[in-house]
Order: sequence, then C-alpha cells, then structure tokens
Amino acid sequence: MDEAVVDLKDVKVFRGTRMVLDVPRLVVRRGEALAVVGPNGAGKSTLLQVMACLLRPGAGEVVVCGEKVERRTNLLRLRRRMAMVLQRPYLLDGTVFDNVAVGLRMRGVPREEIRTRVERALAAFNIEHLAARRARALSGGESQRVSLARAIVLEPEVLFLDEPTSSLDVPTRIALLAELAEVVRETRVTTVFVTHDVMEIPFLAERTAVMAGGRIVACGPVRDVLSDDMRRALSALAGSARWILSQDGDAVAGLPVASSSR
Repeated sequence: MDEAVVDLKDVKVFRGTRMVLDVPRLVVRRGEALAVVGPNGAGKSTLLQVMACLLRPGAGEVVVCGEKVERRTNLLRLRRRMAMVLQRPYLLDGTVFDNVAVGLRMRGVPREEIRTRVERALAAFNIEHLAARRARALSGGESQRVSLARAIVLEPEVLFLDEPTSSLDVPTRIALLAELAEVVRETRVTTVFVTHDVMEIPFLAERTAVMAGGRIVACGPVRDVLSDDMRRALSALAGSARWILSQDGDAVAGLPVASSSR
C-alpha cells in the first residue's frame, strides 16, 4: 500500500461552541491528486489549513509526511516539505525570476541550481519569457502562474492548492489548469486541490472528497463521485450542497460537468 502523506483521524475544528469541521478519517497517499469540492462555507479551506499545519484542530490526530503534528512539533521544518498556492497571488515587488527563486535562496540552494530549477519551473507554466518582468506589471493569469512556479520549484512532498484559478476568466483558467495538470502528472507530487467548481476536478484529480456542513459526505474516484446516481444521492443527503446537482443533472453550480459516460 502506498505511503500516507497526510492522515487525519477524528479531526474536529470549533469556532466558539460551533463545530465547523468534523473528519473521522481522511488519508492522502503519496503521488495522489485529491480534489476537495463543496459550496461556500462547506469547510474546504478549514480542512486545507489543518492539512497544511496552518490550523491546529480542537481534537483529533494529524500526521503529515509521516510525522504526527503536536505542540512540540517543529512546524517550520515540516512546512518546508510542502507548498501552498492561494486564490490570490501574493508576489514580491521584484522580477518574476526573483519571485520564483525566493524559496530556494532562503534554503541556501547553490546559485547554478537555482537558475536551472527556476528556468524549468517557468517553462512548465509557459512564462519563461517573463523572467525579467516586474511582478507589478503582470496580468492576473501571469501572476498566478508565477505563484504556481514558485511552489513547484521547491519540489514539495505535498502541494496544497486553495482555489488557485477561481478569480481568472474561463479561457485563462482552462489553459492554466491544463498546464498545472501536466506538471502534477510529470512530477507526481502529492496534491490536494480545493475548488467549488466541479468542472475543474477532471483536470487534476484522481479522487474527490465532497464536503458540506464541515463534513465529508462522499469520497472516492472522480468517475464514481461525479456519476449521476451519486450526485442525486449527495443532493438529497447534503442539504447545503444542493449546488452539486441541478434538477436534470446536467449542470453543476450553473456550469456544465463532464459526462459520467466518459
């Protein structure tokens, strides 16, 4: 059995007295790409923060990269084994090359190796021609490509993506998802991808976890979770997740979805 890179057991997160996350068990194995999908407020980002060691749960056990996360855990050392890309790109006021190279420089990587790895990461997202451009002169799509290249260049053991394409227009989103999917396939980096757009799932994921009300209401292979029967069942079970299925089963959140016959 493949090694577990992220393993959550009986994890609960509270906001005051209200429980906002309740995950009895979730395992992400090495080389796997998992999509976490659900409506706004479902608990997707909270789950991602727990997995990325950015939020300590009120109860339960979190194991990341084989290490149990406890109060005495060196979180900085553990976080250096992962990378995260957010919905909004946060870039330094420098060149594209410098933005992608910053993590490697902080780790003391030799200069020539930095150049080689940065050039490779830029090429992966088709932005090598922007290496000398200042970050403030970039478009939204270009900025997010830089953020992704900055994460991938670190060669993380696990990559966390929190709706990285949600603010982009449709053509840019599709192009970027295709590039990202190719990188994930080539590197086999363990990936956890959060989205509220089911249309994005087939680009990246092999397995999908559907969330509603802070709970995972379904988890399995993409083809199974997106099947018509499963979507109908989820709509009935997860009242707050009615966005999953339109009345005729042909649209999700107002957008077309991949046919279950694929």
